[in-house]
Amino acid sequence: MGKKAADPVAEDKYWRENHANRPYARKDVGFDHYQPAYRAGVESYNRNPDRSFDDVEPELGRDWGRARGNSSLEWEHARPAARDAWERVSNATERAIPGDSDKDGR
Repeated sequence: MGKKAADPVAEDKYWRENHANRPYARKDVGFDHYQPAYRAGVESYNRNPDRSFDDVEPELGRDWGRARGNSSLEWEHARPAARDAWERVSNATERAIPGDSDKDGR
C-alpha cells in the first residue's frame, strides 16, 4: 500500500479555511453546504486511491442524495468541490515519497 490515506479531519479544517476563495464557491451558499462534497471527495479517494476522479465521479453523483446530508447543492454544483478535495489529497499523496510517511525526504 504505497499511498497514504488522507485525514478527513485535517482536510475539513483546510477547506473550512480556504473554501471561500475557490472559484466555484457561491457567495450565497455557506461552507456547510459544500462540506459533504469535500468529505465525499476525500473519502472516495481513500477508498479508490488508484482510480481517477473522472472514473469514480458517476458513483459519487449517484450517491450524492445519501451523502449530501443537509446540503442544498445539487450534484452539478457540489461536483467541483468534491473534485477539488480529491485532487488536493491525490496530489499530496503523490508528492510524498513512497515509504516516507513523515514526508521529510528520508
